[in-house]
Amino acid sequence: MAIETSHRLTGHAKSVTVTALSTIAGVIAGVSSHELFTVGQSQSALGLVIAAAIAQFPILYILGVDIGDFSTKDYLYVGFMTFSLWFVTWSILLTTA
Repeated sequence: MAIETSHRLTGHAKSVTVTALSTIAGVIAGVSSHELFTVGQSQSALGLVIAAAIAQFPILYILGVDIGDFSTKDYLYVGFMTFSLWFVTWSILLTTA
């Protein structure tokens, strides 16, 4: 008898994966904004953080997170965490440069 196992993350592992990826994507977007856009008022930097937030969903799927179960709250969480870390990282880099 064949036993099929699911490689999907559940519970705590899912939460840690989503949070870690969102924060890492935010930091990468912040550093990229600093390198690409030297002016702190660049509108294109906001497009970069939006792209970073959207690009996470295929990565989450590859990592085994079932994004089909995501609610509106989960999408807002990913967007907020990415934006927050992007804002903090880019602000620090702009003030120290």
